[in-house]
Amino acid sequence: MDSEDDMHDANDVDSYEEDYYSGDAMYSDDDDDAGYEFLHNDSDDSDDVCVSRQQKNYTILKEDDIRQRQEDDITRICSVLSVSRDSACMLLRRYNWNVSNVHEAWFANEDKVRHAVGLLNKTDIKLPKAGELPCGICFESYPLDKISTTACGHPFCNTCWTAYISTSINDGPGCLTLRCPIPSCGAAVGVDMVNKLTSIEDKIKYQRYLLRSYIEDNRKTKWCPAPGCDCAIKFDLGSGSYDVTCHCSYSFCWNCTEEAHRPVDCETVSKWIMKNSAESENMNWILANSKPCPKCKRPIEKNQGCMHMTCNPPCKYEFCWLCLGQWSDHGERTGGFYACNRYESAKQEGAYDESERRREMAKNSLERYTHYYERWATNQSSRQKALADLHQMQTVHLAKLSEKQCQPETQLKFIIEAWLQIVECRRVLKWTYAYGYYLPEQEHAKRQFFEYLQGEAEAGLERLHQCAEKELNTYLHEDGSQDEFNNFRTKLAGLTSVTRNYFENLVRALENGLADVDAHGASSKTGSSKNAAGTSKTKGTKGKGSTRGGATSRTDDPSGWSCDQCTYMNPKTVTSCQMCHNSR
Repeated sequence: MDSEDDMHDANDVDSYEEDYYSGDAMYSDDDDDAGYEFLHNDSDDSDDVCVSRQQKNYTILKEDDIRQRQEDDITRICSVLSVSRDSACMLLRRYNWNVSNVHEAWFANEDKVRHAVGLLNKTDIKLPKAGELPCGICFESYPLDKISTTACGHPFCNTCWTAYISTSINDGPGCLTLRCPIPSCGAAVGVDMVNKLTSIEDKIKYQRYLLRSYIEDNRKTKWCPAPGCDCAIKFDLGSGSYDVTCHCSYSFCWNCTEEAHRPVDCETVSKWIMKNSAESENMNWILANSKPCPKCKRPIEKNQGCMHMTCNPPCKYEFCWLCLGQWSDHGERTGGFYACNRYESAKQEGAYDESERRREMAKNSLERYTHYYERWATNQSSRQKALADLHQMQTVHLAKLSEKQCQPETQLKFIIEAWLQIVECRRVLKWTYAYGYYLPEQEHAKRQFFEYLQGEAEAGLERLHQCAEKELNTYLHEDGSQDEFNNFRTKLAGLTSVTRNYFENLVRALENGLADVDAHGASSKTGSSKNAAGTSKTKGTKGKGSTRGGATSRTDDPSGWSCDQCTYMNPKTVTSCQMCHNSR
């Protein structure tokens, strides 16, 4: 099975991806601007793109930002507690870089904090002012300028100190809590000692560990999991959706650091990813499609031919595929090469009931998993293709289309908007298949409602994708009239809006746990879906049927009529829907 790491491909086109549902910006001149929700067109003029702004519940930190914040916290501790910078680093490391916790613990019991961190106030060891001292590690005598000590006063030569610290740094981040070499001594070895005695390479490693600890030890910050990205995300806990988008444009869930998967919860995503990478499905396939050799017990697959099986060397056991009996006992009287009377008789007597039942259960389980996995993977590959097409559109085709149609690129943003919608909807649709796999089979009403919403959303997405992919090529490679292109603009913008409505309904329903299904198991799917679509359309398409209510029947107004099937607002002169071709 494909692993989750495979989802991080196509990094060169991921920069054109945005997460609609996370509240992040679709178009932004400043990376720190507040995010956007779904786009809603109020008119046919694609220059007037109205968006609903949401305050972002996270902050993206570049490496320079992290260093500055770390330095600011160290400075605050130094000034308030009147300690050295070295000591401030140790205190903040101890309390996970939380300034408030350091202040609270320090003023509650300073001696206890000092002892826990290894900041000694005084030492009983007094060093001579001249002469030589023996090193506590190599036991050689050195002049005082070749001897170094921490706050505890235990003397070691600089060579032994360097080797001790360097070994600890090469062992990993544990060097940040390094203590005096004397086992019974708890005095801390800080940044000053590292900078004084180690090589430039070791200093860089130590500073890197210190910088990473600022993010990894803080419960409010996490690194962006995208390959090659050095940014971190500071998240406001308890502030809504966990979906975030980094400066590198990789969208992920801050809670579990997997790819953004709203509206599916983290537990379901974790189970699905584990199932895709586990060996359990391999065992199910073996159980459903093979039988063990009666002699050596190795699994054997029969993909063609007669019932006469011969195991591979060195076993070479010959047996009947149906009854697993020795082949020398078979012949014309037992049914020949393509049947087995012994098997049929034993089966009627119930001899094979348990093994057949297990094999059938494994086969059904495998077929069900394959159904959902194939559609999950197909939407993932379609999304990657859509990202590549979006990149091609923005870098090449948009300028070409602008020249052919004699329109500025700013008036062609409806095309980019459509592709962004396709990319996001593919992501949502992909994860709905993981949701569907774990939806209990016995909850028939919920499953029926879910499959209806998913089917409507998928059908709308396919219409939008086909229009953006195939019909647009007509205007890229042929010279169409201005009226034809304006009609295409209206159609593509309409499909984008309709598809967005369907996916808003789907996301809302899944996040509510399919609560629209009543306690008696009856689904109000048609009414609720139409009502939700009508409400969303009312908000986002002023002048395009905003008087439409939640009823299942269409509503006419002086400007046109609303389709029962897809809710698209058609001109009053046409007799079938321009989107889905449903009759009026």
